[in-house]
Amino acid sequence: MTLLIDKEIVEKETSKTATTYPIDPAMVVQGKHADNERLKIESDFLRGTIADDLNDRITGGFTPDNFQLIRVHGMYQQDDRDIRAERQKQKLEPLHNVMLRARMPGGVITPKQWLAIDKFAQEHTSYGSIRLTTRQTFQFHGVLKPDIKLMHQTLHSVGLDSLATAGDVNRNVLCTPNPIESEIHQQAYAWAKKISEHLLPQSRAYAEIWLDEEKLETTEASKDSVEPILGASYLPRKFKTTVVVPPQNDIDVHANDLNFVAISKNGQLVGFNVLVGGGLAMTHGDQLTYPRRADDFGFIKVDDTIAIAEAVVTTQRDWGNRVNRKNAKTKYTLDRVGIDAFKTEVEKRAGVTFAESKPYEFTERGDRIGWVAGIDGKYHLTLFIENGRLLDYSENDHAKQLKTGVAQIAKIHHGDFRMTANQNLIIAGVAEQDKAKIETLARQYGLLKDDVSLQRTSSMACVAFPTCPLAMAEAERFLPSFVTQVEGLLTKNNLSDEAIILRVTGCPNGCGRAMLAEVGLVGKGPDRYNLYLGGNKGGTRIPKIYQENLTSAAILTELDSLIARWSTEREATVNGEKEAFGDFVIRVGIVSEVKVSKRDFYD
Repeated sequence: MTLLIDKEIVEKETSKTATTYPIDPAMVVQGKHADNERLKIESDFLRGTIADDLNDRITGGFTPDNFQLIRVHGMYQQDDRDIRAERQKQKLEPLHNVMLRARMPGGVITPKQWLAIDKFAQEHTSYGSIRLTTRQTFQFHGVLKPDIKLMHQTLHSVGLDSLATAGDVNRNVLCTPNPIESEIHQQAYAWAKKISEHLLPQSRAYAEIWLDEEKLETTEASKDSVEPILGASYLPRKFKTTVVVPPQNDIDVHANDLNFVAISKNGQLVGFNVLVGGGLAMTHGDQLTYPRRADDFGFIKVDDTIAIAEAVVTTQRDWGNRVNRKNAKTKYTLDRVGIDAFKTEVEKRAGVTFAESKPYEFTERGDRIGWVAGIDGKYHLTLFIENGRLLDYSENDHAKQLKTGVAQIAKIHHGDFRMTANQNLIIAGVAEQDKAKIETLARQYGLLKDDVSLQRTSSMACVAFPTCPLAMAEAERFLPSFVTQVEGLLTKNNLSDEAIILRVTGCPNGCGRAMLAEVGLVGKGPDRYNLYLGGNKGGTRIPKIYQENLTSAAILTELDSLIARWSTEREATVNGEKEAFGDFVIRVGIVSEVKVSKRDFYD
């Protein structure tokens, strides 16, 4: 068996020799490397002893090194934290399982593929759910060790994999998710796929371990050519890439290391503005960590896209901090070496000079819920999936069958599905004569409702408890009832038709993108959050801390007062629209604007 990646793209675009460059020692952080660097070097190009761990039935988990290595294969080892204490009392190890995140550039999946993942989720996961993520793909949660290999082989059987969706590599490439709404969207999606394939690990470890491909021995002489872009020790830290079509910033470019902003002329894609160095993660109490906006390096022609992508990745590979992982992301490299130095090195490596950036504007970030017409005479139905969780369950004596509903649609749908970076699902490519049938099923199973507020569709959370080992506070399970209370505050102030971009994360690692919200809650402990205010509708501004370590009740009290002021004191904007909440709190001085992340975020 062989791993299903686009060989034509890889062979055309990828050099077969190591991509090496002279490195100025002044650009490299000196010191003892973090232990992750050791394990990557010793892993024999991501193999480690994962295969041995799979055969160890004494424990449900992996050894510490393999715990890290399986991430590049698309998995995180987790356990059910709701029952962790009880298992400790019984002198049992935690109920180890894995979460898998699929590789799906642009979030596109066929009905056949959907039905395969639906069946696996139902039969082989602890939660029976499929979760749509902020990385525009799906996750399985609660897969026990005996089913891990079957999981990968199930994906492979329908042309999917989970290679490089986590770990120190370029992860799933995001793209504005409706590529058949215009020719520009189609072309943007094609480039997202090309970038994804080009930056994948070339090691055959994934295929050998999970798909039973024959192992290829790596000799000393061949080591330099195994990973021509990522290198033998891969990247210093995770790396995220997007392709976005303005004016929709629906993938939040400033949360990512590398972004290609589509520029069009006469309805055709002519190139990209390249934004580098965005990222949202930080560490509580450590002011050497901070969220950061991406910098606009300039405009490139379409044909230079792959060369620039590779040059940015290899520059970060060689210059990134391998001593302190908390400062290893591209955003910190830019701030350490200087934007101009990084940009010049990228130009040198790519053989491309950035031109002056072309004008563009981001005005919205949310998904357009409901039907949208495509250029080919077909239609696309965007479904709001709260928290991205597709699950059948009972609530207040009412059965909800969201997961079953999507499966029923998949059985009759002749187009495809597209996952969004806002955790929603698009039923794409619906013929006009099939619209009524698709909509009837969506309504029957609770996937399409008319009473979902704009505030609810503007809110988002990460997974947090019970599965995420990093969670400090609730997020996904907390959000629905919290949004209901925020809806009440808006109604109280005659703002029921308005919305505030609201994000909740269970820890400061940024998965729910709270650091690009108008109101961001970042977990610190059980029912304790730091409250951030001041992001904007376009997703181009980092919010600033307003108050620390608040209970959810205290946050609602603060929001009650702030929303009341917003209702009575907001002004009209230059285009005649009413002032958004994030702009209001900055204008009246409730928080100051974060213009330069490193300097302004903590001042």
